[in-house]
Amino acid sequence: MTDAQGRPEPALLPRGILFPFVLVTSLFALWGFANDVTNPLVKAFQEIFLISAAQSSLVQTAFYGGYATMAIPAAIFIRRFSYKSGILLGLGLYATGALLFIPASITMLFWQFLVALYILTFGLAFLETASNPYIMSMGPEETATRRLNFSQAFNPMGSLIGMVVASNLVLARLGVSQFRAEQIHSHPEYATLLPGEVDARVTAALHDFARTQPHQHAAMQLHDLAVVRMPYVAIALVVIAVLLVFAFTRMPTGGKHDVHLHLGATVKRLLARSRYLEGVVAQAFYVGAQIMCWTFIIHYGMALLGMDAATAQRYNIVAMVIFCSSRFVCTFLLKYVSPGGLLTALACGGILLSLGTIFVQGMAGLYCLIGISACMSLMFPTIYGIALKGLGEEAKLGSAGLIMAIVGGALMPPLQGRIIDMGSFNLGFVTLESVRVSFALPLLCFVIIAIYGYRTVVVHDAAPA
Repeated sequence: MTDAQGRPEPALLPRGILFPFVLVTSLFALWGFANDVTNPLVKAFQEIFLISAAQSSLVQTAFYGGYATMAIPAAIFIRRFSYKSGILLGLGLYATGALLFIPASITMLFWQFLVALYILTFGLAFLETASNPYIMSMGPEETATRRLNFSQAFNPMGSLIGMVVASNLVLARLGVSQFRAEQIHSHPEYATLLPGEVDARVTAALHDFARTQPHQHAAMQLHDLAVVRMPYVAIALVVIAVLLVFAFTRMPTGGKHDVHLHLGATVKRLLARSRYLEGVVAQAFYVGAQIMCWTFIIHYGMALLGMDAATAQRYNIVAMVIFCSSRFVCTFLLKYVSPGGLLTALACGGILLSLGTIFVQGMAGLYCLIGISACMSLMFPTIYGIALKGLGEEAKLGSAGLIMAIVGGALMPPLQGRIIDMGSFNLGFVTLESVRVSFALPLLCFVIIAIYGYRTVVVHDAAPA
């Protein structure tokens, strides 16, 4: 194929590396599974351990904090050795963290689950730090963003599997979920109350059960934690199998590897590039928005619409289907629209739908929350591609900064959890439940992303190369 000037159009993927490309692309689904089988644990642990929303949000702090801790060491390791070495180490850490769910579920200690998730995401940090620039290096620079978006399109497929597992094999089988259902069934008068009032009364009954029947409650906790560990043990076995395939597969080098890394000078050059630095900031706010929207959709459905946890999680699955479908559509649109222009449009859509989530009552508000996923679909890889454009070999370390930006997913959910733990908010013209008001945080995130998209179009892309 040729472009408008009759020149050969750059290939998306050169010949001879299809299998390595497929193998690395499979990793995007693996960490997608880990992300979205973990999100529902925030609500599950809140009820299993009888802790606050802010405390249970430490699940996300541990999970995404692992990215922040290990991103730079991962980049240094990958630059010193190779992309393949980084992937092998990442898969090993991923499997180790997942298997640590076994002792954590036996001791029934919340902090041990946090440690397991922290170590698991050490592995994910290696995988993401290696895989994103590795995919971009597998072909012409002109098609690098499209190539990354194609691979990233398989990330929500893993996420979707994680959500289905969480809904059908975890949340639906928890003893605490059955306790809630029995409480609502035995109190027909709850049908006349608002969903938030019902949720508060059932939660109070659960606390009473733990106080008056501690042995039965402990047995229920042990059962529920055994249910929680199941998908992590299963994915650990899958990860070990993938590790073995990588170990015996010849992979492209993806560029040279430098024994002598001048870290300070490289970081200084990266920070001097406003396109890159602003991209790191935008990525942090994007990840925060994504994790908040997907983590607290369960709280939204339960507190405002009277759903049980498994039903609310199914709406999360709908959101992920929309996310996945939209990612393929938006990847196609990138052939005709600039990455910065598309990012700006998607962020503006996120702003409008966040406002609907906050102010629109009933199921329509939930539909707005679900619709945000269509706008988020292409934000991560598009920001990634924009920020790393033109970095060359420095993309290996630059990638670490963008992976470290995933710390936004560690910092923002606890803030949203604190808002949810508050009472209703009287805004003068309307009184809103705290769950609704908490989505002002994702709204703020989309404003910042829109600014970055706009600056990409009018400043960064317009600047001389």
